[in-house]
This record gives sequence, C-alpha cells and structure tokens, in this order.
Amino acid sequence: MAKVQDFNSPNFPTWCPGCGDFSIWGSLKQSFAELGLEPHQFAVVYGIGCSGNMCSFVNAYGFEGLHGRGIPVAAGIKMANPDLPVMMVGGDGDILGEGMGHFIHACRANHNLNIVIHNNQVYGLTTGQTAPTSEQGMKTKSTPHGVIEEQTNPIALALTAGATFVARGFAGDIPHLVKLMKAAIEHEGFAVLDVLQPCVTFNKVNTYAWFRERVYKMEEKGYAQTTKAAAIEKALEPWHTQIPLGIFWQEKKPSYEDSLPQLKEKGPLPTRDLSKIDITPLYEEFR
Repeated sequence: MAKVQDFNSPNFPTWCPGCGDFSIWGSLKQSFAELGLEPHQFAVVYGIGCSGNMCSFVNAYGFEGLHGRGIPVAAGIKMANPDLPVMMVGGDGDILGEGMGHFIHACRANHNLNIVIHNNQVYGLTTGQTAPTSEQGMKTKSTPHGVIEEQTNPIALALTAGATFVARGFAGDIPHLVKLMKAAIEHEGFAVLDVLQPCVTFNKVNTYAWFRERVYKMEEKGYAQTTKAAAIEKALEPWHTQIPLGIFWQEKKPSYEDSLPQLKEKGPLPTRDLSKIDITPLYEEFR
C-alpha cells in the first residue's frame, strides 16, 4: 500500500514559508494514502495560481489547465474514464472568478468530481489583487480604496447550485482537513471542499490567528444535516463572528456520468470495441 511519501514528486514546493498550501498539499497526500490509493489510480487537474503549482509537487497523473478551465478538463477526463477518481484543485480566483460559470454548471449537473478550493481571499501568485472571496472594503493592490462588491460565499453558492457534497475545512487543522478530504473523495457526485487557506504574504487580515478566533466544528455543536435550507442558513452565519467548519450537506443522487447511456459499460472509452458500430447512417444523414 502506498505511503504518504510515495506521492512526493522530485520537486519541493516553492510556496512562501507558512503558506496554507503546504497544509493542503500534506492533507491531500495523507488522504490518498489512508484511502489506499496508489499514484497511478487517480488523476488531479490543477488551476492556475499558487494552488496550480501543486501540479509539480504531487506524484500522480496531473494536468494543469487554462485559468478557470480546470473543471471542464476534469469532467472530460471523468467521462473518458468513468472508473478513475478525478479531483480538481484550484484557487478561489481560478474556480470562483474566471471559472465561476463552469463551477455553477458542474454543481447543477452533479459531475462525479471532487473540487478542492484554496480560499485565501486574494490572487496570491500575481501578488495580492482582490479575489471574488475578498471581503467588502478590503484594500488590495487592485482596490486601494477597498473592495466594492459583496464577498462571494462558496458554500452558499455550491448549495444553491446543486452540489451534492459541500464542506469547509481550515488549513490550520490538518487532521480535520484530512477527514473532510477523504469524505469528499469517497462521495459519488459533485463534492466541493472549501479550504480556508491563509496567504501569509499578501493577506494580512485573514491570518491563522484571525481564523482560529472564529472557526468552530459544526459536529461538535450538534449540527445535523436536516434540510438544505438549514445548511444554507449555516453557510450564511456572520463571517466576522463565527465560521463553521465541517460537512454542511451531503445527499445521494445519480451523477452526470451515471445518467449517460454511453457510460453504462465499465472501463475507459478507448478500450471499447468499436468494430460493431456502423456510422454509415450518420454520414448519409449529414452529408
């Protein structure tokens, strides 16, 4: 069985010392190992940004797509090989900025994918511009007078768009984050894990200390997944006073891939026997 170190690539991460990406990187490898996965048994698609650099630091099948286009690439891989576990790792800017349209429609379709959002509330790789998750009034290089727009809430967005697994973790609590990652990977359907990931260089507001004063684990407070309305209410709790962690919602529904008749047969599409398929009628119809 694979060990955590088996998922290390020859390249050591180049993130800033103390970056929350290190915790997510370590938690992912720990999750793979505890689930009994081998490096060749799954694929990870990465977005552009600090989180996307992880493509060079994980020993597994990987693909780094265009900015905001990681989810459709992951969906394509999953449809080409429906038996292969597929994950998409990206930042809040990549997934909820450039890629928000893809994110919403993937939630709605319930693609059988696991999405991990590195949520540091800034564009870290390009040195600290405002992101969709930046708080209203936050001053950044691109908004010196403060952010005008309201802060995007990834949890509420995923819940209302139709994701069948929605959770939030914190990079400052690796054991809890590993638990959530394993649950997300094992979920059949579109799983969204929003990870609060402090950017120690460019976000001096939402620090580890700031989060530790506010985060709490819902399971320790008796939260039960009764209705989606209750989950949405939990997701909308005042950000500056308390921030819930854990699984907000999980339900069983047929995934997009389960609903495609072309994928009823097991195995990757390239291994299918096409010799008995006659496409002559299509040529005749469209010529």
